[in-house]
Amino acid sequence: MVGKRMKIVCLGDSITWGFPFGPQASWVKMLDDVIDAEVINKGINGNTTTDMLRRFERAVLQNNPSHLIIMGGINDVICGESFDRISWNIREMVEKAVENKITVILGLPTAVDVPQWERLLQRLRAWMKDYAAEKEIQIIDFSKAFYDQQGKVSGELLLADGGHPDIAGYQAMFGQIDLNIFNNPDDWNLQEIMKPRKL
Repeated sequence: MVGKRMKIVCLGDSITWGFPFGPQASWVKMLDDVIDAEVINKGINGNTTTDMLRRFERAVLQNNPSHLIIMGGINDVICGESFDRISWNIREMVEKAVENKITVILGLPTAVDVPQWERLLQRLRAWMKDYAAEKEIQIIDFSKAFYDQQGKVSGELLLADGGHPDIAGYQAMFGQIDLNIFNNPDDWNLQEIMKPRKL
């Protein structure tokens, strides 16, 4: 029996879409070029995790993917959304995916060259790492591409707005992806992921 071909939906905001250059310059396109899978870019400019959760049915479930990469949170921070709401949105998306037997990979938000926002994003990334470890979810730490050897945000791969990657920045993001993470579709502890939790 021939196995089902891998299909990966990449759900996110403008940094998934490839702003301002377009999807052809995105890390999603680079992934599509090297992996034997159908890779679907579902990044929308300006999206928060609330927006992503709201369109989850049509953007993700209707495409019936085998894998889902979720990357969001920067726009939430810019808009002043609470940490509790952001983390709740991410957990909701993970649970919806798992209920539908989709393997989830969490993309950690990229670094931004605005200190007050970056401090909040560091907290979000730390939580995402802990959550992923607890639930045995693979991660892609996209933020690593934007830190220098001293552990400071480097603006060299960012546009003048301090948030969006330039062409080299998108290439550096792709460089953070270990393709081996797509080889283990059955590593879920469903009972653990579906534990009840409070907002």
